[in-house]
Amino acid sequence: MSGPRGGTPRHPTATPLQLLLRYLAFWFRSGNAHAVHSPFVFDLYTRVIRPAMGQPGFGKPDFGKIETLRAGLLADPREIDTVDLGAGSRVARSPRRRVKDIARYAQKDARTGQLLFRLVSHFAPRTLFDLGTSLGITTAYLAAANPRAAVYTFEGCPQTLALAEANFAQLDYQHIRPVAGNLDETLPATLKEITALDFVFFDANHRREPTLRYFTACLAKAHEDSVFVFDDIYWSVEMRAAWEEIKSHPTVTLTVDLFHVGLVFFRRKQPKQHFRLRM
Repeated sequence: MSGPRGGTPRHPTATPLQLLLRYLAFWFRSGNAHAVHSPFVFDLYTRVIRPAMGQPGFGKPDFGKIETLRAGLLADPREIDTVDLGAGSRVARSPRRRVKDIARYAQKDARTGQLLFRLVSHFAPRTLFDLGTSLGITTAYLAAANPRAAVYTFEGCPQTLALAEANFAQLDYQHIRPVAGNLDETLPATLKEITALDFVFFDANHRREPTLRYFTACLAKAHEDSVFVFDDIYWSVEMRAAWEEIKSHPTVTLTVDLFHVGLVFFRRKQPKQHFRLRM
């Protein structure tokens, strides 16, 4: 997020019951490896999305380090003043928030973090953007997967970013490059500094227009082997609309809807296909 989800929600978001109903509808319309007829997607599904034990991504010591850090944050009673530049929170009503509440509600769970780890391990991006640092747990999973990558992580809340930077130092991840400030300004400026963008995790602003704007901006440095991952594509009506527009974009040839996240690929030789698959 360009700021943690710390303010009063300004746009309609799904209630837990609505999300459950959407997931049930998704489950009945989705498939598994047996429903995949694309060799690329079958390999992605069986080796990365739902790998068998023994595949890359299992038994990595960094998982323990990161989850130990998460446990500490979940018990941290300190309060900080947050700046919300995104779509707001379902639960928070005040900009002053406890660290443990941010860790509980504004961080991706271990399952999603480890999926991102496997994606980065598999595709080995050299330049990686994480649009939405928060306390840095998700960034840590991305960074742990490829110590040789340049991992740029963007955050709009100064106090939240200060905590995240302390967490990166504790993990000794020196290849993370924090970018502070409003994403509307920092994203274009940082894009000018790089030659190519290999991997992006979009978790900055759960509204249609900013999501599409950030997607378009990142497209300028994307290439055939780039991977874009969008978080919470069923989070709101706006996010569902943004996801449908991204799927239909002429440069997008392949998407994989996993409900909690959506994967986007630009493989020119790949026929345009869209998959719904269960994690």
